[in-house]
Amino acid sequence: MAAAPLSLTLRMFNVGFGDCFLLTFNYANDVRHMLVDFGSTSAPKRGPKKDYMLRVAEKIKEICAGKLHIVVATHRHRDHVSGFSTAAQTGKIIAGLNPDIVIQPWTEDPLAQTNALTAKSTLYTRGKADSRKMTAHFLGALEDMHGVADAVKRMAADENLAGRQTRDQLQFLGDDNLKNESAVRNLIRMGRKGKAYFVNAGMKLNILPGVVCTVLGPPTLEQSDEIRAMRARDPGEFWQFRSFWASQNLAKRPGTARPLLPKVPSTEPPAGVRWFINQSRQIQADQMLGLVRDLDDVMNNTSVILLLEVGKQKILLPGDAQIENWSYALSKPEWCKRLADVNLYKVGHHGSRNATPKRLWHLFKHAGPARKADRIATLCSTQSGKHGSVRSGTEVPRRLLVKELRQNSRFTSSEEAEDSFCSEVTIHF
Repeated sequence: MAAAPLSLTLRMFNVGFGDCFLLTFNYANDVRHMLVDFGSTSAPKRGPKKDYMLRVAEKIKEICAGKLHIVVATHRHRDHVSGFSTAAQTGKIIAGLNPDIVIQPWTEDPLAQTNALTAKSTLYTRGKADSRKMTAHFLGALEDMHGVADAVKRMAADENLAGRQTRDQLQFLGDDNLKNESAVRNLIRMGRKGKAYFVNAGMKLNILPGVVCTVLGPPTLEQSDEIRAMRARDPGEFWQFRSFWASQNLAKRPGTARPLLPKVPSTEPPAGVRWFINQSRQIQADQMLGLVRDLDDVMNNTSVILLLEVGKQKILLPGDAQIENWSYALSKPEWCKRLADVNLYKVGHHGSRNATPKRLWHLFKHAGPARKADRIATLCSTQSGKHGSVRSGTEVPRRLLVKELRQNSRFTSSEEAEDSFCSEVTIHF
């Protein structure tokens, strides 16, 4: 067995609303660097706003001394991959570090994206025709989703659509769910230059000497149908809207609709009619918000979940995995047993309410009050006030979760950390 690392330095960069974690494994005569996600949708509240992502990329290059060994892109959301875009200098810097390995979820396999019926079945299926057809439907829907997100984002720019809070949510979610094509292509190029892994639950990855790396999620559709999240019985189900939105070709529509009777002069409608119009617009906006939230959940449920084990120390990195993704891993008794003594937990989905299931949290035997000597460390990369609302109990980070994390773990939030640029945790093995 290869010699295990002596210690791990984990850096959480404050990228505002996003994720960027650099793990440095320190060996007796070597060092290995793993970058887990690099994206943002909003600048940090503290520190310089200009070129903040470029500063992070340059710091990563400095720490790595020009060589990055592993890149993990947990899923395609902008707040996790925008930094990989070559449209900005940041993506070029990361690509210039020549990573040996690029890890992404099975849903990002370029062969599957091109034609799911002829994709490498060994990556994520057992070669069954029904499974491949299901995969084609699922990946096709994910592709259509980007067109929907683009249309929703542009429609939300219309000040007449709804209230400010609703429009902000539509803009935020629509922007986060755009395809991020430059970042996606850069990740594929880096993977082809080195070695690409498109992973699903149950895989063992031999990527770091002396480190056991197990993929706990996402499951394939053959392993679990839960990651589809929205099924036929669900009233907000995305899949039934797929054909409609695609057929309407909304992604190519102009930002404002043409008037119904263009030659008729417009006049201010009566007060009662104005009320009816405003109510109709709010209903439309609420329906759009419900739809785009469904889209957001589906993409989060494709997120990679990694469990790293070195000796008795365990690090859990779940990206934005939500309950439907977690349900498969938590159905495995042997995995639950291994999760019980996790020492460091990267809080899922920036502290959202459904990304740290109670069943998962209650597994952690190192969770407990401050007097517990081996208390679990929790790291939350987040920014309050950008996603969800307190009134509906959907705010990110969720207040009740943060309260629990503060009381029963060594909790660090990126927006509250003493160093507004980067927080560090060191684990000795």
